[in-house]
Amino acid sequence: MKITRVAVLAVAVGAGLVAAIIAMRLSAPAPAPVTASSEAPAAATTAQVLVATKDIPVGGRLEAASMTWQDWPTTGVSDRFIAKQGTGDQQVQPLVGSIARATIYSGEPINQAKLINSDRGYMSAILPAGMRAVALKITADTSAGGFILPNDRVDVIMTRHNDDAATNGGNAFLTETILNNVRVLAIDQTVQNKTDTGTNADQGESVIGQTATLELTPEQAQILTVAQQISDRLTLALRSVADSHVTPKDAAADAVHLIGSTRENGAVTVVRNGVPHDVSVIR
Repeated sequence: MKITRVAVLAVAVGAGLVAAIIAMRLSAPAPAPVTASSEAPAAATTAQVLVATKDIPVGGRLEAASMTWQDWPTTGVSDRFIAKQGTGDQQVQPLVGSIARATIYSGEPINQAKLINSDRGYMSAILPAGMRAVALKITADTSAGGFILPNDRVDVIMTRHNDDAATNGGNAFLTETILNNVRVLAIDQTVQNKTDTGTNADQGESVIGQTATLELTPEQAQILTVAQQISDRLTLALRSVADSHVTPKDAAADAVHLIGSTRENGAVTVVRNGVPHDVSVIR
């Protein structure tokens, strides 16, 4: 009997403990629900930047109606952009009448590096300091079939009749490269490739003109001026874009330097490979 009573008592105590534990868990407060953060990310800040409202071609002048202020992410604002300060009127007025050095497209921020403040003509405004613009008569067969365009780089090749050699049975003509790697400023009065203005690509493939305007140093301008007098033909040889900024290794040997102006006796000094020669000028 004693063993039975002890067993029953043990079961009763165990059941009581289980019931107490269950009661304690049921009466405990529920844990607070985990909620996602409702904090919204900070909005990106913007600044107002002056942009073009229409395409402005090379040489075009800016008007007040061709510029407007537009919101622009501050992270994308360059130092060259014109950011609005105050009402912005004092920033716009000085730009009216400026000349576009390069094409500015609609919606593009106005870049100070693309503008020229000048009341002179476009050509004199874009010509670098110390350089000269000299025109040269051309035809399709002396300008790479008309595929030479403004801003291309060319060599100028001179061909002239060699009277002395012809008399002695030698080569009747001399062909020499007189200028290397010079920039074409314009073909006739076209100062940019038509493809740069957003027109059809086939309209910019070639420009058949009668004159090419070259960017030359003062010495090169003298060389070309004299060459036009003594030559039978001047040809522009188009250079590849890949070597447009590279001077050929044989440039010094090929170049002909025409020094000084025409003398009273109708001759000019030609220095080739360090040896001076007097050449009669055809008038």
